[in-house]
Amino acid sequence: MESKAVKAGIGKQNWQRRSDEIREAYLVARKADPARFERKIDLSWSVWMFGLEDIGASLDRLARNGIGFVELKGDRWTADSGIPMDKLRAELAASGIRVSGACGMFSGDNDLSSPSVYSRQNAIDYVRRELETLAGLSASYLIVVPSAVGRPLAVDGSELARSAEALRKCGPDFARTGIKAAVEPIRAAEVSLVHSVSDALRYLEKVDHPAIGHINGDTYHMSLEEAHVGRAILGAGARLANLHLADTNRDALGTGSLDLDTVIMAAYLAGMNESGRFLTPEPLGPFPDPYVLSTSPCNVSVMDALVASTVSCFREREAAVRALP
Repeated sequence: MESKAVKAGIGKQNWQRRSDEIREAYLVARKADPARFERKIDLSWSVWMFGLEDIGASLDRLARNGIGFVELKGDRWTADSGIPMDKLRAELAASGIRVSGACGMFSGDNDLSSPSVYSRQNAIDYVRRELETLAGLSASYLIVVPSAVGRPLAVDGSELARSAEALRKCGPDFARTGIKAAVEPIRAAEVSLVHSVSDALRYLEKVDHPAIGHINGDTYHMSLEEAHVGRAILGAGARLANLHLADTNRDALGTGSLDLDTVIMAAYLAGMNESGRFLTPEPLGPFPDPYVLSTSPCNVSVMDALVASTVSCFREREAAVRALP
């Protein structure tokens, strides 16, 4: 039997109090405006983790698990690279899956923050190619990483200024295509710039372009860099175009200690159930340079199980949250 102190919330840890506040806010808001919460969240999936697998097989896996959207791998590194558009369109049509956006892949070769003018120009040209592809597929967002993934140490003290200036040059392209620039905060073990939602907001202010103003969250990175994942989601608010999902071990949902119910409640409060906004599983494993997955053969049995268990866990917890009295 619970004591009066426990029932009153006395003795709870800080993260529990913060989660309770989000739960209360969710219940109050849903009661005040039930129509706002009627639409369910659109679930997408980031397929670059499937590596060298044919896109048709990847889309078939998502369709079998009831996923309606796909986050493509940003593979337009050159004018001749990436999945041909005619094949991509044909496979999408066959699967019935639509494109949510693309995960931009930023390395030392196309680093917005690099002291090399050639690397920065490669990054700018890469963003422009991705935008043309996404516009042709009626997608919503492109994930932008302000510095190279896999390089956690800053080259010098001017990375922020260089990155913001380079991305600003893409502003007219984002405006013309209508694609959202979704800046992703990533843990300090992987990148040298922008580790938290507050960092992302400051970065967007530094970029200072009206067409560049959104954020791509990631629950794994948030669990390491933020004081509370739910509060970070609310802090991103209307700017949050997409939210990557992975448990605290960067594995399938339900295998770690992520408070998924609070994540879902915060996502609803932030309006993530609106059309054109997505929650997108991206359980990669704790690699210092996760891009290794993008050039590796797909372990089909592992990925089949990973998708099935993650989708099942998410849908179960979303149903539980939506059933709260």
